[in-house]
Amino acid sequence: MDKVAIVGFYQVKPGLDIMMSPYEMLFEATRGALDHAGLKRDDLSTVIGCNNDYYDGKTISNCFKVEAGGAYMKDESKVEMDGAHAMMYGLMRVLSGNHKLAMVYGISMPSCFPYESARILETDPTFDRPINILNGYTAGGMQMRAYLNAFGISEEDIAKVAAYNLKNAAKNPLALPEAQKTNISVDEVLNSELLSAPLRKLMYPVLCDGVTAVILAPERQARKITDKPVWITGVGHFNDTYYLGDRDLSSCSSMEKAAEKAYKIAGINDPKSEINVAELFGHTACEDLILAEAAGLADKGKGLSLINTGKLNPSGGTMAGYTPAANGLTRIVEAVKQIRGEAEGHQISGANKAIASGQVGFCAQNNIVYVLEGGE
Repeated sequence: MDKVAIVGFYQVKPGLDIMMSPYEMLFEATRGALDHAGLKRDDLSTVIGCNNDYYDGKTISNCFKVEAGGAYMKDESKVEMDGAHAMMYGLMRVLSGNHKLAMVYGISMPSCFPYESARILETDPTFDRPINILNGYTAGGMQMRAYLNAFGISEEDIAKVAAYNLKNAAKNPLALPEAQKTNISVDEVLNSELLSAPLRKLMYPVLCDGVTAVILAPERQARKITDKPVWITGVGHFNDTYYLGDRDLSSCSSMEKAAEKAYKIAGINDPKSEINVAELFGHTACEDLILAEAAGLADKGKGLSLINTGKLNPSGGTMAGYTPAANGLTRIVEAVKQIRGEAEGHQISGANKAIASGQVGFCAQNNIVYVLEGGE
């Protein structure tokens, strides 16, 4: 079976309210990815998009994105989860041998819809939706409280993670300007607005408009397209139980099982020593620690130590700006840039093996993990 590589990518500079239509924004991303790889639209054989009908306010909303996404007269499909899930769909199409080059993109414009209100539709229609309490804030608060209580972690420790991510975002030219806080202090995080105890505003990412696109190619084509292919050597995904009350929110079994699958495929035996960079999709600063521990990068309750190594979310992670449906793909692109030595302003020395993750559902119900590697 051929290896598959990421050979091109592009991220539109995110914004709170980008002054473009979604189609203009998407065209910039897909055209940018093609230009980055030195390819033409005619070279593509399939296009996989990630966008959400609820977010777009339209049924079968991908039908309006066909031309801008480079899919005119091409094999085209859609995923309504996260861009990282869409990339797995594209990966499978390339591995099938039926497609040679796949464009994958994720897009949303939360400036045009009430994201937290839309997430009510993710909840159980019989019990949770009528009382209208469960949302990103309250779920994040419950998750953080569970983690603090389980491991004796303080709110100050989570504030340190938030400050770390925001300082990293300040080094990332593609971070949301409103998230680039160079001199942010732990006290500022702790004194920010309380969203849902103990979760505070500066521990939660800022929503933004954006698009991220990548191009996948099988080995033979990849080596012709670029001298710096980044290989997808492992992928795993897992879906946990729907109800929060049935889960231990202090940990994340879906991330554990997804990472275990990905590591087995990639031949990773000791992620603590073998993984150079981790770009993880955490909805909160606390969730970054939970996911990192679940991925085996630190012992349970010891994830805070990772901020001293600098290998956790050097781009700022989700705290650099959160675009629903595109965030996991953005994490992948950030990991790819690290491996290629192109992470302007936030490069980790010697990065050659990375993991990146995407997720959907409250408190990371579903996780997908990629192992990415450079070299031959």
